[in-house]
Amino acid sequence: MTARYTPTRDELAAALEGEPRYRVDQVWDGLYRQLVEPDQMTNLPAALRRRLGDELTSSLSQVVRRVSDGGDTVKYLWALDDGSRIETVLMLYPDRVTVCVSSQAGCAMGCGFCATGQAGFTRHLSVGEIVEQVVVAGRDARAMGRRLANVVFMGMGEPLANEPTVRAAVERLHGAIGLSARHITISTVGIVPGIRSLTAWDLPVNLAVSLHAANDQLRDELVPINRRYPLEQLMDACASYLAAKGRRLSFEWALIDGVNDRANDAKELSRWCRRFRLPAHVNLIPLNPTPGYPTVGSPPERVREFRDLLVGLGVNATVRRNRGTDIDAACGQLAAGQPVTLKDSRGTSGSRR
Repeated sequence: MTARYTPTRDELAAALEGEPRYRVDQVWDGLYRQLVEPDQMTNLPAALRRRLGDELTSSLSQVVRRVSDGGDTVKYLWALDDGSRIETVLMLYPDRVTVCVSSQAGCAMGCGFCATGQAGFTRHLSVGEIVEQVVVAGRDARAMGRRLANVVFMGMGEPLANEPTVRAAVERLHGAIGLSARHITISTVGIVPGIRSLTAWDLPVNLAVSLHAANDQLRDELVPINRRYPLEQLMDACASYLAAKGRRLSFEWALIDGVNDRANDAKELSRWCRRFRLPAHVNLIPLNPTPGYPTVGSPPERVREFRDLLVGLGVNATVRRNRGTDIDAACGQLAAGQPVTLKDSRGTSGSRR
């Protein structure tokens, strides 16, 4: 048995040796364009559908599917073959549909304000495990009459710590599913060698850096990897990326009350943003509650004041709307909640496959 979305097209062709050559096209199209299960590929003979179902197995076993009160955010909890658990979040906006995918089970970066960082690292995900998250989300979006167009690697794990696999997954999303590279965003806490590898990618994906502090002393505390790759090194790598790709750079900034929401923090951040030929965009994220971090997020009025400070300093800054806080699906909350069985969108109890 092989994980369904692991084989390359050539590997799939080898597995289907003995079948007419056009069957490879039909199976590949069914998996990646139609987003259907093997037993739904009605253009294939029944025997081949059964064979594919037996030999190409799902990597993800759904434990829980939770829908936010407004119905615009869906959080999936998956069990992997070895018992590890990961999460995926589908977000529906009026003008777009985005899926936030995990690249690792757990995370080794140790950022104390992030629930996944508090949980520690288990293992890297495979290409098939990453791609299948997007396929399932795309299938769900299609069932809602929407089209998935955006993928953000902002779920569990540090994507650039698993860079070769993430790269292969992005190439599959682009080449097989047909997603534009310009609608794919890689988020990192600042793995400098990974950013330099990203710079050499053929595909012009977007880069988002989870910054959270604009001086090394505070960032060492909030984002421990900064001790290995301090801000000057990080910004040099970002500048090289911008020079090579010409894509907008984003800084993610989780606002923590009394910690990184002061006027001086805004001034320090603005200096980094203005350093680049294309000024960086800042996404302000009110810190979401997690059980393991006692400090609270900045209150709404302080969030607005911080944004206004940045704008006054010439920085393009926006406040990201929290999505899925009620189902522990907002930024920093993945893995925060205990899984429970809820009703799915059809009103039936349990998981939906």
